[in-house]
Amino acid sequence: MTNTQTPPVLTLKNITKSFGPIEVLHGVDMEVYPGEVVALLGENGAGKSTLSNIISGTILPSSGEMTWRGARYEPATPREAIDAGVGMIHQELLLLPHLSIAENVFVGRYPTKQGRIDRHEMERRAQIGLQRLGLDVSPRRVVQGLSTASQQLIEIAKALTLNAKLLILDEPTAALGGEETKLLFQQIERLKAEGVGIIYISHRLEEIRQIADRIVVMRDGEKVQQFETADLPVRTIVEAMVGRNMDQMFPALAKPTEETTFEVRNLNSALGHFHDVNFSVRRGEIFGIAGLVGAGRTELVRALAGADPIAEGAVLLNGEDITPNAPNEAIDHGVVLVPEDRKLQGLILSHSIAENIAYANFESVGKAGWIRKSRVKQFAAENIKKFGVKGRGQQNAGEMSGGNQQKVVIAKWLARNPKVVLLDEPTRGIDVGARSSIYEIIHELAAKGVAVIVVSSDLEEVLGVSNRIMVMAAGRQTGILDHSEANDVSVMELATA
Repeated sequence: MTNTQTPPVLTLKNITKSFGPIEVLHGVDMEVYPGEVVALLGENGAGKSTLSNIISGTILPSSGEMTWRGARYEPATPREAIDAGVGMIHQELLLLPHLSIAENVFVGRYPTKQGRIDRHEMERRAQIGLQRLGLDVSPRRVVQGLSTASQQLIEIAKALTLNAKLLILDEPTAALGGEETKLLFQQIERLKAEGVGIIYISHRLEEIRQIADRIVVMRDGEKVQQFETADLPVRTIVEAMVGRNMDQMFPALAKPTEETTFEVRNLNSALGHFHDVNFSVRRGEIFGIAGLVGAGRTELVRALAGADPIAEGAVLLNGEDITPNAPNEAIDHGVVLVPEDRKLQGLILSHSIAENIAYANFESVGKAGWIRKSRVKQFAAENIKKFGVKGRGQQNAGEMSGGNQQKVVIAKWLARNPKVVLLDEPTRGIDVGARSSIYEIIHELAAKGVAVIVVSSDLEEVLGVSNRIMVMAAGRQTGILDHSEANDVSVMELATA
């Protein structure tokens, strides 16, 4: 609970923000007290990121005022906010890939000794931050090539070294598994005990109940509700976010046929990421893959899609060996991958929605090798409507919310009418409403007889969407559970085996 006897560390009064004629924030009031976690919730486009960017000095408000520790607060740059004691971990990774981990942690504020960068001190302090979060990697290692989860932990370690009095965490666990999240929460509790105020943004509502003291809900640029406790039913929070009653989050599972469509036999990674993987997926089945970060889940589906090399084993489609050596071979056989990182691997952000959809469907938008603009426009419009994308074909993909970007990635591959769809973290970092619509798309695919494989770090999600779940640990499959026997405990027992 908030200690109202202590003055707030941050106060916002009547904050508005306009981009041209469009007002995206409408008179937002908010306080954060020392030693508390305020969950800032809302669907994509609700104004959470805009408000956070104003607090952290990335953008200026159009009107309103802020106070910081009792004094007027008007940061014009992130540097001014950091100097005041406000730090932010962005949802999008902002690391410099060719620098070392330690250099990324301290970029712009390197410790010095006698006028020179003190590399020993920099690496020592970076190592402490990494160990706190359970990341066993040398601070001298370059960032390039690290997993998304590891890079997210480095971003968090970077923020923890700021000695800030207010931290804004924007989707900090989106790429993390259970153990990494647990370690992060331990650090948050330590920061709370030290009097640090925290604004916590997340679409994982179950974790809000674990970590938050209060909840502020935004919708369409307004603060619409505030809860003085986080100990609430998830449904109550969701309905405040979307402004309507929500039906069941996960559609009812359909029963797949007995016919095996997709089969993996004794598969081994050429890079050592997984070993002796065996499973089959039936026509119309949703097959979940669960496990902790580093278990080899992403590497497995990348190999099935031809993106990573296979050392031994076979991949079969309808009994035919189609073991891919490259992505185009998998695609030609009807196996497509919606990747974990939509911004880096799924889309070209500076290109239009129509162009992004067309890139995976040249045979449908061209004739005799020539791409027709009219056909690209028509084809994109059909799939934008079909998959519920909120956007226009000519709009750049980078201008869209995360949920709509994910729908574009899904749309461009499903337009090919694939036989097998591999979805790696399909709802990472997107809001409740968009998640629900993506779950509907997944179930519609299965209903049409497509074999669907879903990798997810969200245990509730993988339990909710899957007919069966294969659990992986340290590159090994440790078990396959039917939907009727799968639960939090049974999955985690296998994930830590």
